[in-house]
Parts: sequence; C-alpha cells; structure tokens
Amino acid sequence: MKRDKYEKELGRLQTELCHLQRWVKEKGLRVIIIFEGRDGAGKGGTIRALTERLSPRVFRVVALPAPSDREKTQVYMQRYMQHFPAAGEVVIFDRSWYNRAGVEHVMGFCTPNQHERFLKLIPELERFLVQGHTILIKLWLEVGAEEQRQRFEARVEDPLRQWKLSPMDLPSLERWYDYSRARDVMLKHTDTKVAPWVIVPSNDKKAARLNTISHVLSAIPYKKLKKDTVTLPERSAKGAYNDEKSIKGRRFVRERY
Repeated sequence: MKRDKYEKELGRLQTELCHLQRWVKEKGLRVIIIFEGRDGAGKGGTIRALTERLSPRVFRVVALPAPSDREKTQVYMQRYMQHFPAAGEVVIFDRSWYNRAGVEHVMGFCTPNQHERFLKLIPELERFLVQGHTILIKLWLEVGAEEQRQRFEARVEDPLRQWKLSPMDLPSLERWYDYSRARDVMLKHTDTKVAPWVIVPSNDKKAARLNTISHVLSAIPYKKLKKDTVTLPERSAKGAYNDEKSIKGRRFVRERY
C-alpha cells in the first residue's frame, strides 16, 4: 500500500476512533484490548497507530515488565487485574496474561502444571469479565518466519530500532516451531464464543494496522454523539502587563534549529 493512501485511510479511521472515544466515555463502557503475537509482529506500531490521536486518560496502554520477586509470589492474575478499566476507559495490554501460554511456557518460566491450570481457568475468568459487561477484544498478530527474521535483522542494524531487540527475541527466532505449538494449544483452549481470538496477518505492517483499527471499531458498538458548541472567550485585559518582557533574562533553550 502506498503511503499517501495509507495515511489517508489511517486518518479516516482515527477520526472514527475519536467518535468511539466520546461514546466510551459518555456511556461508561469498560473495554480491554489484548495485543498478543509473535515477537516482531508489529504490536507496538499497531498500538501507536490506534492510540496516537486519542486521550491517554481514556485509551490507556499497559506494557508490564517481567514480574518482580514479590509479584512472582502473588496470584498470577493479580498484577494484571489492578490495571483493568473502570467506567469510561479502554485498557490496551501490550502483552498480557497470555504470557503464561507463550513465552513462559516455551522458555520454562512456569511449570507444566501452571501452564495447564492457566489454560483451564482463564476462559472462566474471561467469561466472568464479559458477563459483567466488560468488552474484551483479543488480537493475535501473526508474522511469517522470513519476515520476522528480516525485522530482527533491521533491529540489529538500525540504532533507532535496537532498543526493540529484547533478550527474548533471539530465542523466539530459534524456537519458531515451539512458539507455533504453544500458539496452537493456546487457541485450542482459549478461543471461545464468549471471548474469541482474532488473528491479524501482519507481514504488511500498514495493512495490519488499518485492519486492526477497523476491527476494533466494529467490535465496539458506538454512535457519533452531537458535537458540543465551543465558543472561545475573549482575552480579558484586566491586569494586563508586558508578560513577554517579564521573562527576558530567564534561561531559554538554545535555539539550534
């Protein structure tokens, strides 16, 4: 997709997201959007495209680091549940509790029993959420093996992308089929009618972003609310003074450009 076409369509969809945002806030909806997928599938870029024109007070992104020693002793879902939305909020999880079905299981960070118990119990928790009127959207971004390798190589070479190369990226490249099997097991147990998974083909980043935003818009019923009439007030002259002159002599940023 050519960039001008992509940016035009992205702008249209982002305008719709602004209408959705007003509806979520006005109606007090609670929404959770889960972004999962292979390393290098483009989750971060898709989330930025989704949220860059929205208020972080309504659309809140949660990207948790590895659990601390204390968190490892908590009930597994405890550190995720504290970030769940209140009325009028959309919480986007950039990686979620499904870490247990993916990297934790593949890399041996949890026991087989913990993995099995997670797969058994998590559909019940999600059913509880949905029946309690929380909208739950689960997105799996899928990228091909060669495309993933090319993206990792770009991270190695490009200093603007090197921060994206995590300690888990190289093992995910090496253990491609282990992650594929873990994905398949996860989908088998947790792709339910109440909380289904939706797979986003992500070899084409632009198309993946547009398709994801379009899906989110279709998954949350909303209406365009009537715009509030806004009249800018006249600036009061009461107490006027030369406020530009008053800051002369203060420290200013050096104008390099």
